[in-house]
Amino acid sequence: MQRRDISRSLLAAGALAASGLGISPAWAQRVGFKEGKDYVRLSQPVPVSTPPGQVEVVEFFAYSCIHCFNFEPLLNAWIQKLPADVKMRRVPVAFTQAFVPMQRLYFALEAMGLVGTLHEKVFKAFHEERLPLTTAPAITAWVEKQGVDREKFIGFYNGSAVKMAEAATALQNAYDVEGTPALGVAGRFYIGGQGPRTMLIADSLIVEARKT
Repeated sequence: MQRRDISRSLLAAGALAASGLGISPAWAQRVGFKEGKDYVRLSQPVPVSTPPGQVEVVEFFAYSCIHCFNFEPLLNAWIQKLPADVKMRRVPVAFTQAFVPMQRLYFALEAMGLVGTLHEKVFKAFHEERLPLTTAPAITAWVEKQGVDREKFIGFYNGSAVKMAEAATALQNAYDVEGTPALGVAGRFYIGGQGPRTMLIADSLIVEARKT
């Protein structure tokens, strides 16, 4: 999903994930990805949530984005192989106010410790079941059907998730995110979604980030 309707194909993502092929950071570094073409170096570094000695990677996504749904298997396989000094976190975007309920859905699930069990199910509800989980009533009804306590969810959805959504949008703007999926690396680099190449570029930039 591109904010400015710039289309990028992720059709090969599923094939790579299914193949079980690993990605070597050393090999990725030798490829020599080009600044301005394969990634962007931020003119103003963005604050990270990780301590010194660790590299933060942020995935910018939207539940309504079919490319993000297709990207999930590749991203999950990559996350499982990350070294201990690399910390990954997901950040839902809001290009318009219509995205905010979905942002708050993610952060409510995160606060309740339910991302591991329901994150993928939300994607499937959108893109396989065609459920319009874009409003608070629709979201709450769906979450309740998953066996989640309705009142507890509403408490997080209307509580901490509001501030978290605002912070997510601020981070999205700081990285100047143009579309989803996209990655931010070390608060210094932005990678637009390029299918399997996205992970190769990320591996290369993680190596560079460790140098400073």
